[in-house]
Amino acid sequence: MAILFHLFGGIDKKCRVMRFSELERAIPAISQKMLIQQLRELERDGIVLRTIYPQIPPRVEYQLTKVGIALRPALRALLAWAALRKEAMPPSS
Repeated sequence: MAILFHLFGGIDKKCRVMRFSELERAIPAISQKMLIQQLRELERDGIVLRTIYPQIPPRVEYQLTKVGIALRPALRALLAWAALRKEAMPPSS
């Protein structure tokens, strides 16, 4: 979810192209290994496009595919639900 959120550019912004290092900085709670694994799964599922530029050092960029962009309404709905649920939760003691 966090990867998709950042590639969407937030909730109502234009989709972004991000380098691996940008994603790594944007999601500090994820390990490099887990980020790589999640990006590979999203790529395999046709949600994220990975572009490798043949230069030194190699540059790798990630962006959403049309299928990935189509997830935006579902992600918005899920975020709205999470906010509603948070408001409805009783305060912890």
